[in-house]
Amino acid sequence: MSRMETTQLISDPTDTPNGDQLPDGHHWQEAGDAWGRRARDWACLFEHYASDVILAIFGRLDVGPGVSLLDIACGSGLAIRFADAAGADSAGIDAAAPLIDIARDRTPAADLRVGDMFALPWADESFDVVTSINGIWGGCEAAVAEAYRVLRPGGSIAISFWGDGHLDLRPCFRAFAVNAPAAHLDGMRRTNGIARPGVAEDMLASVGFEMIERDGRTSTIEWPDEDIAWRALASVGPAVPALEVVGAEVLRPQVLDAIEHLRDDNGIYRFCNDHQFVVARKS
Repeated sequence: MSRMETTQLISDPTDTPNGDQLPDGHHWQEAGDAWGRRARDWACLFEHYASDVILAIFGRLDVGPGVSLLDIACGSGLAIRFADAAGADSAGIDAAAPLIDIARDRTPAADLRVGDMFALPWADESFDVVTSINGIWGGCEAAVAEAYRVLRPGGSIAISFWGDGHLDLRPCFRAFAVNAPAAHLDGMRRTNGIARPGVAEDMLASVGFEMIERDGRTSTIEWPDEDIAWRALASVGPAVPALEVVGAEVLRPQVLDAIEHLRDDNGIYRFCNDHQFVVARKS
């Protein structure tokens, strides 16, 4: 059976049991299109930003042999690859088919699907652990409820997100926001709300999770020159609306000017960012 035949697509996001809680304007296919535009660049140039937090989370949750793990908004599968290397049985879902294709190439044994995190295509109580690495944001309580549904009693969840501390990436996202349509700005404000202290904890508690802890790491990502830096930054979903409005010829110089101060004496761009995560348990 081919990859396309085994891929499960959720056709209507409002079919979720939590459909009345979906963020305004939610269209998972549109998100998948944005994040899939430059899938190869994202996978090879950006996704490793999360390595430190993934390793910290896996240590907290004892990810290893005999553990079944679902990674929500798994992208091109970095967390899945780490989980597989640790001996866990891994599954993942993402809205971007090109990213899932890369994830499948990286970890052929994993159960990887294209679909909507607000309507997970797995049965109740299917997993021991659920993770989401910068995939569940503010206003996504319905996705947290779905994570609760597919977790076994006593199972754990960990979600990560950019914190409200130091973010070298902030000027880049400010450039995207300035050039994006107004409707996109509203979505960015809602999703970024999770950076405020207590927001992630309240989201998890609202669906029944018991909080265990909050911690963080410094995410460090480096690029050797301005061409690689631009390709990496242009691969993120929030860049797409701005690129569609003003084009790369306008956006690229703005972004590179905003990050020039992050270039060291060797010409390397080095970004350090507050990367937070919270861990909770299904009672």
